[in-house]
Amino acid sequence: MTVLGDRALNRATLARQLLLDRARLPAGEAVAHLCGLQAQEPQEPFLGLWSRLADFEPAALSGLLTSRSVVRTHLMRRTVHLVTAEDALAWRSRHDAMLRQRVLGVYRDELKGIDLDGLASDARELTADGEPRTAAEIVRALAGRWPGPGPRPLGEMVVAALVPMAQAPPRGLWRTKGGVRNVALSSWLGRPVDPPASDGSDPVGRALVRRYLAAYGPAATADLRAWSGLAGLPGAVAAVRDELVRFRDERGRELLDLPDAPRPDPDTPVPVRFLPAFDNAILGYRDRARIVDDEHRGLSVAGERVVLVDGRVSATWRVAEGAVTVEPLRPLSRADRAAVAEEGRGMASFLSDGESDRVRVESSPR
Repeated sequence: MTVLGDRALNRATLARQLLLDRARLPAGEAVAHLCGLQAQEPQEPFLGLWSRLADFEPAALSGLLTSRSVVRTHLMRRTVHLVTAEDALAWRSRHDAMLRQRVLGVYRDELKGIDLDGLASDARELTADGEPRTAAEIVRALAGRWPGPGPRPLGEMVVAALVPMAQAPPRGLWRTKGGVRNVALSSWLGRPVDPPASDGSDPVGRALVRRYLAAYGPAATADLRAWSGLAGLPGAVAAVRDELVRFRDERGRELLDLPDAPRPDPDTPVPVRFLPAFDNAILGYRDRARIVDDEHRGLSVAGERVVLVDGRVSATWRVAEGAVTVEPLRPLSRADRAAVAEEGRGMASFLSDGESDRVRVESSPR
């Protein structure tokens, strides 16, 4: 099999993630293509789309949230994602067991002996009115019958696992502060989530395999599992394997890909890109060597915003004293520093509605 080096994988990833060239796509289509954006920090998806789309306007994404075309919900890896309404309804049942297990992994002792199906039934009855509620309000309403687990385990199990929920606006709107208020997804979107296939087949799993490869590039099954949190996808991979092409990476892992998806030349020039915290392009793999060095692997998990130079994580960035401040992680050439400053001015202008383009690039480490 053809071996794809990290540089080739990097270019394929950037192309699929809309980071090689800014795409001329509506925001909703971009969210769908990317299989959603990780969104536990409410403002970060706006930054991620600014780096990916030409002429992106924050009002467009806010409008999709208020019109219920996209939703904020717990999905992949039990993490809050911003996904299209269609994907939330289609994918949620496939993630149910994983969501339960992940909450139990944290609160197994507190939830020991709890009838989770009974708790789910009570929670669905409570939330059937379509009223947005905080987790604390949900817990108070259920605690009389379910006093054992304690507020936090009870709230997280209900909100993140047992009842498909959306986080209602103003949470997630551009420059709008709002606490988390949870509303039943079926009430919010006007129809129930799609049930699992009655014949035991896994059409959603097969769709997830194809969609993941389209958004993330050539990948091993371990990468797909790391992105989704789903352990039960070998059958889906086997079902679509004949549709796919195979490669190997430099570590000998088998990689699968869609036959006609872009795999640019490894020497394709790459523009500087500023990524938000917890960005898909970094967190979507088990083996992240294609985009970040091992020594910096923990940066995005820790919530650091990063800068890609030549397609790799090369700096962190933040807003400090009214300026976009960049702290290099490795020596940058004069040309690279100039390109980082130029892209940083664009980000500063975006964040300030054009009122400031101040950027500061700190000294490179020696």
